[in-house]
This record gives sequence, structure tokens and C-alpha cells, in this order.
Amino acid sequence: MAEQRVKWVVGNWKMHGRLAENASLLQSVAEGTGPLADVIRIGVCVPTPYLAQAQALLSGQPLAWGVQDVSTYTHGAYTGEVAAEMACEFGATLAIVGHSERRAYHAESSGLVAAKARRALEAGLTPIVCIGETLDEREAGTTEAVVGAQLDSVLNLLSVEEAARIIIAYEPVWAIGTGRSATAEQAQEVHAFLRARLAQKDASLARVALLYGGSVKPENAQVLFGQADIDGGLIGGASLKSQDFLAICAAAKEASLAR
Repeated sequence: MAEQRVKWVVGNWKMHGRLAENASLLQSVAEGTGPLADVIRIGVCVPTPYLAQAQALLSGQPLAWGVQDVSTYTHGAYTGEVAAEMACEFGATLAIVGHSERRAYHAESSGLVAAKARRALEAGLTPIVCIGETLDEREAGTTEAVVGAQLDSVLNLLSVEEAARIIIAYEPVWAIGTGRSATAEQAQEVHAFLRARLAQKDASLARVALLYGGSVKPENAQVLFGQADIDGGLIGGASLKSQDFLAICAAAKEASLAR
């Protein structure tokens, strides 16, 4: 029997939030995660200015928090950058790296994403490494080549022990914020490919959590999370609505108990 893998649901707030609405959202989500956190792990990645608020409201709660990016540097003359060690001082344990928006809008290469993942690990954060293909790449039949190369850039930089501590989020670029989600079968196919790719580096890496990100909603969460190689989700817009986010978390718990 295959070893049980950890299921994760992580909210990515992107550049949303204000102090008052954050407080209401975080408190509501924290209260609702109690019955769920005994089975799955739940987190939120907030804009960096709100790390202190997350720490104040979530300390002692079964809800992890983190950042949406980290620098490859620990300190220095890098205006606007945020070091992973700085996030740790506010109790953060998660860091998204390589989100498709960072790759597209800030020209982040796979090599830079790999370096950010390693820096996050060195600081004690769990990096959520995002990979995914564009619509043109999918239609050209190069999905596996694209996501495989993105994953290899990270695996080639990390030791097996380091790679075992990361989370991978497959996010088809064409399904992010568009309302258009990959079908469960499409998502499962890519996740199975990624798990096999991880196992090629070392058999132990087949246990690395693989999340799906791309217009996950309460309506499609259960069928997505029920796939054999999907271990939860990286949630965008739905993470800004406590009821929707908690419903997605509940779907992940049901899928975990069904395995």
C-alpha cells in the first residue's frame, strides 16, 4: 500500500486585502479550520505588509501563513526585496515561488525560481514551487516538456533531502483567474507525470505534495482532489471568501479520508 501523502490547501491572496477585511477573513477561516486541520494542512499566503497581522491573529491557530515571494538574497542593497529570513521573523512557514504571474510580469526564469526555493529552504520556509504551461504550449503538445523542464531546474539545484521538503503546485497558466479550470482528467495526467519525474530523482520524492492551482472552486474541488495524484490546491480568488475557502478545505478532507 502506498504511503499516505499529506493534503494541503493554501490560499494565495495575491495583491488583495486591507486591515479590516483581513481581520474578518482570517478570523473566520481560523475558526472554520479547527475540524479540518486534524486531517489536512491549511495555509494562507498574504501580502508581505500583512505578515504581522497574520501572526497576531493566527498564532496558536491550526492555520499556517506565509509570503507570496522571497528574494534570493539574505540582505543587502536590493530595494523592494524581502528576505526569507524576514518572513520567518513574523512566524511565516510557507513561501510561494515561481508563480506564473511572477514568471510573466517579472521575467523570472526557472533558474531564479530554483534559487528562491533553495533560499526559502535555508531560512526554514516550505517553498511552494509553481510550474505550468501556457495555452499555446498546451495546444502545441509541449505541456510535459515545459513543466518537466521547470521542475528539473529545481530538482537539479536541490539535494534529495531538500527536495523532500518542497511542495509543487501545478498551475496551468491558461486556467488562472480565467474561470476556466483544467478538467480533473487533464490535471491528473500532468500530476502523474510530475510524480513520476520526482521519483526519477529519488523514489522517496514520490511523496512530495502536488497541488493543483487554477480556478479551483467549491463546485470542482471534490472531483479535482479525488484524483490519485492531486494532493490539494493552491487557491486564488476563492481564498478571499471564507465560505468558499472552507468548502474547498472540506473537499480536501473528504478526499483525504477516502484514500
